[in-house]
Amino acid sequence: MENNHKKGLVKVVGTQKAVVVVVLIVLFGFFCIMSPMFRQYSTILSILDYSYYITFMAIGVTFCLITGGVDLSIGTGMICCGLVGGYMINVMGMPTIVGLLAAIVVGLIFGVINGTLVAVLNIPPFIATLGTMMVARGIGSIATGGLSQTWPVAGSENGWFRNIFKIDIGGLKLPVGFMLIIVTVIVMSIVLNKTNVGRYIIAIGSNKEATRLSGVNVVKYQMSAYIISGFFIGLAGISYAATFQAIAPGTGAGLELDAIGGAIIGGTSMNGGLGSIVGTLLGVFIMSMLKTGLPYIGLQANWQQIITCAVLIGAVFIDVQKNKKLQ
Repeated sequence: MENNHKKGLVKVVGTQKAVVVVVLIVLFGFFCIMSPMFRQYSTILSILDYSYYITFMAIGVTFCLITGGVDLSIGTGMICCGLVGGYMINVMGMPTIVGLLAAIVVGLIFGVINGTLVAVLNIPPFIATLGTMMVARGIGSIATGGLSQTWPVAGSENGWFRNIFKIDIGGLKLPVGFMLIIVTVIVMSIVLNKTNVGRYIIAIGSNKEATRLSGVNVVKYQMSAYIISGFFIGLAGISYAATFQAIAPGTGAGLELDAIGGAIIGGTSMNGGLGSIVGTLLGVFIMSMLKTGLPYIGLQANWQQIITCAVLIGAVFIDVQKNKKLQ
């Protein structure tokens, strides 16, 4: 019976990935037909630029969702990481590498705080991470005195970090960051599916009490999920800084929905116990495709938000129906 159930889960996840790939192709074809401007190489770059920081956030939050929790602080936390790193470079005169490390450390601190609130103090993840979301927004503004921060521009002595995501060769911009994303997805897929950390995170989401009774340190591994999310908040902050010229305090709220939506579209269950890093990447590309493509067909920002919200609700509805069939 248990083996049949596992096969059913694999079949459902595999089917959902196939559907997401088909939707991606259809969306791309639709936007190409509706707008000749969309077919330009620069559009592909825009889709990838947007997807980098959303992908990092989405990979991290996937682990939280698999435990049956969530991390709402990833959007404002990402901005806070970018602001603190930028402040250390601009105002304190630190080398770029110090700013990069600072961004990751700040993200890890948020991860530890969230993990402590959820796993140790047993505060509901929604409430705990909603609180840290607001804290991150405030800290980013306080740390920088309410001023926007700019990281070194491409081509400058300290702007080398931007080449991690995009390089310019003879006027042709190459999205090398895509290869970084692929490597990251492969590594985190192995962590999720082939290591004890991943297996226990999945077990916690499937049945927390049964996992605890089997002798697993539930607090340790549930906290690990949020620390992983915090690490990817820092990476997202770096990729955001590499994508945009300036980072403004008080922003970031709402970006977590793109990441969470991408994870759910890709097959991660909000009920926990089920998820895929590859699926998350595919889901993020759908969100990125919508964000980039909708303006090309003349839809204003408000309509973009409505359509994106509708896609997210549809993904959650499918997740609910899928879980009913598996029960």
